[in-house]
Amino acid sequence: MNQPFAADAAPVLRGPKMFDAGTLRYLVLQLIADQPRHGYDIIKAIGERAGGGYAPSPGAIYPLMHGLVGQGYVAVSRDGNKKLHSITPEGLAFLDANRGYVDAIAARVSSSERADDLRQLMHELKAVVIARGLAQDADTARLAAMRAILREARRAIEVLP
Repeated sequence: MNQPFAADAAPVLRGPKMFDAGTLRYLVLQLIADQPRHGYDIIKAIGERAGGGYAPSPGAIYPLMHGLVGQGYVAVSRDGNKKLHSITPEGLAFLDANRGYVDAIAARVSSSERADDLRQLMHELKAVVIARGLAQDADTARLAAMRAILREARRAIEVLP
């Protein structure tokens, strides 16, 4: 069921989802293997590796880290008021067994071409189409022009060699 759109409310636009939780755990585990880390450090490290284009939320990272501890891949120690996460031998064995996949994920995150990534551009296009299409001053002419632009872009991409 569609909810009516409030005229004064801006649409909530989500950015790209770079990883699902299953994939993200490999990257988090590798970061912890590189050096013991706090949760915030992991979020920051992923953001830096992604060139600022992506950073996981605490709501994604902290439960994931709790799960890694439960699996025996990560050990936790106290560092003042914070928890310091370190890799266990079981965690290292898991990373070694999945080295090809872990390396592919790391390459995907640190790609220098991230700003030009098609997925990112698609999310940006989607965001602007939604924002302009749902704007309070959007009229029939604007919507028709937007549809024409999108159709033409689709056609132009389809005929690329």
